[in-house]
Amino acid sequence: MKNLPVKSPSFRYLEKSFREWLDVLGYAPTTVYMMPNTLREFFYYLEQNGITNITQMDTKDIRAYYTQLKTRPNTRRGGGLSNSYLNKQLQMLYKFTEYLRQSGRLVLPPLNLEWESDDTEEITFLTQGEIKELFNATYGYNEGTALEPLNSRDRAILCVFYGCGLRRNEGYHLDVSDINFERQIIHVRRGKAYKERLVPFNKTLSKHLQDYVYEARVQLVTDSREEAFFISQRGTRMDSMSMSLRLKLLKHRTDNIELQNKNVRLHVLRHSIATHFLQNGMSLEKIARFLGHASLESTQVYTHLAHAENGQEEPKQPPYRNIPKYEYFKLHEDEL
Repeated sequence: MKNLPVKSPSFRYLEKSFREWLDVLGYAPTTVYMMPNTLREFFYYLEQNGITNITQMDTKDIRAYYTQLKTRPNTRRGGGLSNSYLNKQLQMLYKFTEYLRQSGRLVLPPLNLEWESDDTEEITFLTQGEIKELFNATYGYNEGTALEPLNSRDRAILCVFYGCGLRRNEGYHLDVSDINFERQIIHVRRGKAYKERLVPFNKTLSKHLQDYVYEARVQLVTDSREEAFFISQRGTRMDSMSMSLRLKLLKHRTDNIELQNKNVRLHVLRHSIATHFLQNGMSLEKIARFLGHASLESTQVYTHLAHAENGQEEPKQPPYRNIPKYEYFKLHEDEL
């Protein structure tokens, strides 16, 4: 798409202007880069059909473009284009017509194009009850032995990846000095794309984390100069694979067969806290800041999870548009 030849100066100008518009709206850098490239494919199609100016275009041309996409073969994998790819094209078409309308360049009738069913892997998340079961599974094992500190470390893993919503790599790079117990804040220094952020935590999480740091961690670490927050049984920084294995151990310690059959990973804990926040009324904007998302696009997926868990029908709307607003809600400390 990036190298498709578009000859019309008008189309080339619109592509640049559309990119700038997306940037001003605060879309993620990847979207600001990729969506105009997708638009170029549409412009190329228009030129091949004798249309070189946006004023010559009508809704029927957009529908014709999308119809030929649905019948186009996938030259790399065989078969047709994936639903995920088609939905990205639809997202571009809806967003581009919105841009035309808001900029006063052209007002078109509604497209009324149906979104394709999602053929991507479904995002897994745990209920708040299942999270409690995982916490309960950290008690009563290896008490009075050299392995007892691992229980406290397991609780700290749940606190960091669920309670604070850190990504796998963020938790791996976490140092003791990154946690400010007085202010109840974690300083994420190596977030995605090396972005930093501050993540708050409540008193319950603070107690679990302090118990680990001041009682369990000192029994695991072998070098007082070690800065890593999570310490392995060898006394060094614990790798993320070992954290994932501990999480799988916890789910199998529960008596919940349904939970045991779930693919529980560290990132599932992050999905879970975001979904729970949304279910309890926190705004997407606040959740995005909490998770370190560059834009609301990445956070929007949790609206589907929250509605599904609550047994509600998801609002009929194209992705990333008409984002619902919620009043601020803070999870109670006893919810852990």
